[in-house]
Amino acid sequence: MNDSIESSPWLLLIHQLPPKPDYLRVKVRRRLQRLGAVPLRGSVYALPDTEEAREDFQWLLGEIRAEGGEAILCQAAFLDGISDEELRARLAGGTPAPTAGVTAAPDAVRPGSVWVTRRDVHVDRMASAWLIRRFIDPEARFKFVAPRGYRPEPGELRFDMFQAEYTHEGAACTFEVLLKRFALREPALRAIGEIVHDLDCKDARFERPETAGIAALLAGIVASVPGDEGRLERSAAFLEDLRQHFSTPHRA
Repeated sequence: MNDSIESSPWLLLIHQLPPKPDYLRVKVRRRLQRLGAVPLRGSVYALPDTEEAREDFQWLLGEIRAEGGEAILCQAAFLDGISDEELRARLAGGTPAPTAGVTAAPDAVRPGSVWVTRRDVHVDRMASAWLIRRFIDPEARFKFVAPRGYRPEPGELRFDMFQAEYTHEGAACTFEVLLKRFALREPALRAIGEIVHDLDCKDARFERPETAGIAALLAGIVASVPGDEGRLERSAAFLEDLRQHFSTPHRA
């Protein structure tokens, strides 16, 4: 047993993945690596018990269950077979895990990357493309492909599509995932993310009063502009104006 008297609380994610689809195992492993979670035994992973770590694990838990897997999240005051000091050392040796007052390092991308998404862009993809070019990769180039079966070229980054590097995670839409992964905390962007979430996920989670009007405007862009590049151009101008609106005091 761990002999430490004053032990730190830990969060444990315990999962069992189905044999198919094959990509799920790789996807879950990569997500756990990015979170800095420490593997313990089998499919048991640990992080310090913080609000951010709990949210990250809950998103992943929901994603695993949505794919037919099983997962539970629990809290442990101490762990048998490994001390708090050993766990902290393993956390420090890999990707820093979220702890009190510390957040995981934001993702970084090569400037001018090719960003791939599904053709016939709508709400989440239009907004995410604007966010990418405006705040993440100003030199971004976009490629629009069929929803399934596309094999990315080396260095390409996919968003809001099957097996993408950046796509829905748990209850979060792609726009929200990009905000989190690149540590974009501007209140105006958060407000836009809430609108995009409700339009894309259709769960009325945030119910912002602007949502219906913005839905009509974006639907008008989709109806009047047939090409994906044109839709991105038109929606980018609108989204920039929307950001300025929410940047006004008391608007976001």
